[in-house]
Amino acid sequence: MARKAQSSARVYGASLEIMETVETVELRRFTRREYDALVEQGWFEDEPIELLRGMLVKMSPQGTDHNGIVDDIMHVFARALPIETFGVRAHSAFAATDDSEPEPDFYVYRKPRPSGSHPTSALLLVEVSRSSLRRDRTVKLSIYAQNGVPEYWLVDVEAREVEVYTQPEGHEYRQLERIQIDGELRPRFDPTIVIAMRSLPWADPIS
Repeated sequence: MARKAQSSARVYGASLEIMETVETVELRRFTRREYDALVEQGWFEDEPIELLRGMLVKMSPQGTDHNGIVDDIMHVFARALPIETFGVRAHSAFAATDDSEPEPDFYVYRKPRPSGSHPTSALLLVEVSRSSLRRDRTVKLSIYAQNGVPEYWLVDVEAREVEVYTQPEGHEYRQLERIQIDGELRPRFDPTIVIAMRSLPWADPIS
């Protein structure tokens, strides 16, 4: 099956924090260590939140198509990768920066991870987006680029395409490739792993 893609060489990311909209208000931001300490004390147990740029942000509700896509991607990687070398996680905290601990929908990291902590680096991060698309394209993208994550897949559920970001530099990615419905997803760290776009459980049947 051919890989249908549209490539671009412009820069993708967010240099300014779009969440901070009221310039006259001074915000008290949390560090990741402060946030982790609160979690350990039992705070936020029943709240789906994540730490982004020092701010506690509610995560968007997940639909059945969202969960189905995440599950299918995770199963492909779990079957393909040796567990002694690689770890795969879904809906789990990622220690990205000193002020950010997002919970990507899925990610792959190389073992071993730091003992007693969340992974601090990843080979691939995946966000499946519908209502959170703007945040995932800007705030989260800049966090992942700053961490140096080499590849970020943003699954646009409505458009039925995947934005593949590579070449992180600062808070941005320098390369974007759009994989459309007749294409294939191949992670850069292991191109032998192939996911046909049409094999993913999109919400509506595609003729």
